[in-house]
Amino acid sequence: MLDALTMSDGRSIPAQGFGVFQIPAEQTADVVAQAIEVGYRHIDTAQSYFNEEAVGEGIRRSGIDRSELFVTTKVWLDNYGEDATYASVKASLEKLGLEYVDLMLLHQPFNDVYGSWRALEQAQADGLIHSIGVSNFTPARLHDLGSFNAVYPVVNQIEINPFHQQVERVAELQKLGVTVEAWAPFGEGRSGLFDNPVLAGIGQQYGKSVAQVVLRWLYQRGIVALAKSVHPERMQQNFAINNFALTEADMAAIAGLDAGASLFFDHEATGTVDFFTDLIAQRRNNS
Repeated sequence: MLDALTMSDGRSIPAQGFGVFQIPAEQTADVVAQAIEVGYRHIDTAQSYFNEEAVGEGIRRSGIDRSELFVTTKVWLDNYGEDATYASVKASLEKLGLEYVDLMLLHQPFNDVYGSWRALEQAQADGLIHSIGVSNFTPARLHDLGSFNAVYPVVNQIEINPFHQQVERVAELQKLGVTVEAWAPFGEGRSGLFDNPVLAGIGQQYGKSVAQVVLRWLYQRGIVALAKSVHPERMQQNFAINNFALTEADMAAIAGLDAGASLFFDHEATGTVDFFTDLIAQRRNNS
């Protein structure tokens, strides 16, 4: 297992995280239990993934003591607002079957982020959450939120992969003392990531997969990676990145892959706001 990182609130966060986005709820409990058996101690879910209950079941099946695990979930946009967010924290804990979560994030930088942040501060004071942070915020938006409230965000979870490296933003966040997490570190395989000749060539030098190269690259940048797989053998591969290191030349070669654009969302575009407001409306209509 790689060394954990220390967040600005003094708490430790495992550098290797296991994400459960888009894992079908009926598979999630088994997959989470398998990931914990492989060695993962950091599990990342969200209210909007609709699998918190299954994550909790997987944790119970693992038999691992709660104190050894780091569990993250995120507040969904439709639960923003001071009262709604606080209630959603309690609902998430009930679904997970946990007395507390280690980290709770605001999932998107839209809607009433200020009221929701105050609710997270209160839930932290009440012992329901150990650490609080955000996801998909620009450094300026995060700094604004932290500067005018009692608690400064300790984490920002953003899209980072070899084709969208966010070098300047990562550096700015780290300068602010914020721990950076990478969602979709493999870009969900978009743009031919797993067949990329640069990444494959680096992997061949060390007898490692492209995925292992990407995860090691993130670790050497001081970034927490959230890998996902439903296959135990790939989980084991993804977790086994502590027995090699990338050289400066390797890191420079990967830096050359940066296209500087998201493979998913531009969170500063008005169309992204429209996408999420439409998604909220669709989910309400289908519920």
